[in-house]
Amino acid sequence: MSDDAIRILVVDDHTLFRRGLTALLSRDPRFKVVGDAADAGQAQRRAAELQPDLILLDNHLPGVNGVDALPALREAAPQARVLMLTVSEDENDLAAALRAGACGYLLKTIEGDALSAAIDATMRGEDVVAPEMTAKLVAAFKALQGAGAEPAAAADAAPDPLDSLSQREREILREIARGASNKEIARTFAIAETTVKIHVQHILRKLNLNTRVRAAVLAAERGLV
Repeated sequence: MSDDAIRILVVDDHTLFRRGLTALLSRDPRFKVVGDAADAGQAQRRAAELQPDLILLDNHLPGVNGVDALPALREAAPQARVLMLTVSEDENDLAAALRAGACGYLLKTIEGDALSAAIDATMRGEDVVAPEMTAKLVAAFKALQGAGAEPAAAADAAPDPLDSLSQREREILREIARGASNKEIARTFAIAETTVKIHVQHILRKLNLNTRVRAAVLAAERGLV
């Protein structure tokens, strides 16, 4: 195992899940599970003691939900990134987690390889949201706007970044905001998946964004969906 392996704290109230996840991550030399915790209080103590690089946090914990425990965990280990790993597909949980400082939100149905990739992306500073949750994130954002959040006046005066996109790029961005994967987008427009990947790269570059999640939120903000 490399000395610069990502040090991970696993927080989940199910013992078998913690053990299984620890065993899965331990197969990858890029990761080192340094500890685990079964509830929010224990997680806070372990985070302060171990100072992990990453905390994998379930939301459904006994006593205090993971989302509610986030501020204390971030105070206990300020440098740690927190990645939610939960069964909850509720957009309110998703929005609350991101507002509280989580770097991403994944579902427990995720495959092992996808989880490893998500951890790497999180440590690179990217936002990571389960594809199934992207459309719900956009819906939550639109609901917030509908509840009375007004866009900044300066945003109206500034050039719309979407104007730099081609028609096909706008169509693909709309599909991203709906939560579609590259494979699904390729099927929709009868184009190769590699072509979709290139379009997505161009979209992110033109919008000066580093993740498709942020692109989806921008699409919602600008009324594209």
